[in-house]
Amino acid sequence: MKLIITICFFLLMTVAAGDATLSEKTTKCPFRYLYHFGDGVTDIGNSIRVMPWFDMPAKKYPYGKTYPGWPTGRWSDGLVDFDYTAIDFGLPFIVPYLSMDRYTRYDGVIFSVARSPVLDHSFFKSKGVVIPPYAVSLGGQMNWFRKYLQSICLKPKDCVERLENSLILMGDIEGNDIGYLLTQGKTILEELIRLGATRIIIPGNGPVGCVPYILTALQTNDPTAYDDIGCLKTVNNFIVWKNDNLQDAIENLKREFPKITIYYGDMYEGPDRNNMALKSCCGIGGKYNYNSKRVCGDKGVPVCPNPDRHIYWDGIHFTQQAYYTMEHLLVQPALGSFNCTSKLLSAVM
Repeated sequence: MKLIITICFFLLMTVAAGDATLSEKTTKCPFRYLYHFGDGVTDIGNSIRVMPWFDMPAKKYPYGKTYPGWPTGRWSDGLVDFDYTAIDFGLPFIVPYLSMDRYTRYDGVIFSVARSPVLDHSFFKSKGVVIPPYAVSLGGQMNWFRKYLQSICLKPKDCVERLENSLILMGDIEGNDIGYLLTQGKTILEELIRLGATRIIIPGNGPVGCVPYILTALQTNDPTAYDDIGCLKTVNNFIVWKNDNLQDAIENLKREFPKITIYYGDMYEGPDRNNMALKSCCGIGGKYNYNSKRVCGDKGVPVCPNPDRHIYWDGIHFTQQAYYTMEHLLVQPALGSFNCTSKLLSAVM
């Protein structure tokens, strides 16, 4: 596994430096661009640029500890989900929206921002719910996307042609407010399709009842509240219900737009939690090594010596190893659906 990750690192950095031939050797797909909306699972540096003066953890070590050895704005010890996705699809020259150079041509742009919800800040404020000030709702990310299209398209036809040659991925952003497709998400998806998008991946949620910050917040002395590996049953039952409804909504969209390829990615069957601890690698305190008042990157908060043996990096986000596993489960099965052929990665696997 470490050999595989090392090869991926090499490919990512070499292609980003301009060696386009490596992209041709990995994967060939009938599209040229990737765009992603989401949260910290796929944020590769937007959140630290939304409010550059804000002292957030992803700016500080040990974020980036495993790769490249310093913080990059990714909420992980190294690479995140979309780094591997870009490599899988043979289009690794991807940038966060807030760091893009309008004079440079990229394989794709990430609009994801950590801790972002589907619904707007005003909704949560009206309910008395506090969300991070740097979070950008799905609607806000969509506004970025519209501005991006305006900056690269001389006329509407140009944008249609670009989106016809693109793959759009909607991250598991709805995990932050469980409103996806049933509220604003459906409207935004329809708008993307009408703008010209023809290929969309929509992942379901993973088992949120296994996440350290949820386990800490909802900790109980009732042993029947947990399943056989220690996850909260009621939370995960709700996620299963939500994923079922999401798949129903996707089927409705397929019937409404029969010429559009919409792929559901199963994120629930993620890393093998039976063989990994349900606690943070980088964290302190309690059964799950998580304390919301002393987070990863704060002074005196330790980090485990072996992140690759953990699922959870900071109690909310995942380790590089877990991201690799999840992305393999999500994207590799989608390659065939989008008529992609993977050469190098299939050989390495």
